[in-house]
Amino acid sequence: VQLQASGGGLVHPGGSLRLSCAASGDIFSNNIMAWYRQVPGKERELVAQIGVGGNTHYAGSAEGRFIVSRDNAKNTMSLLMTSLEAEDTAVYYCTYMDYKGQFWGQGTQVTVSS
Repeated sequence: VQLQASGGGLVHPGGSLRLSCAASGDIFSNNIMAWYRQVPGKERELVAQIGVGGNTHYAGSAEGRFIVSRDNAKNTMSLLMTSLEAEDTAVYYCTYMDYKGQFWGQGTQVTVSS
């Protein structure tokens, strides 16, 4: 499975940004897609995940500010991030999980700064 993330960039505090992820290859009908993020010196952490049925789970820091969605027909996933804070600055990774294992995209940088 190959994953291509896009949509990162520089945004002011309080602003919004939408990340997108496209999955291709051997896609299994039952899978979970998720967004993780990582800052230098820290472990990669879960931001939000979504199953094929639309069930979602958010990290506490994302709850109420971020919305994860997916299009199963297109094998894509999005993350709408609002009310962004400096603490959201990180490299964001999309990931795909099924019975074969977990696959990662290349990451996209999100920088929140005035």
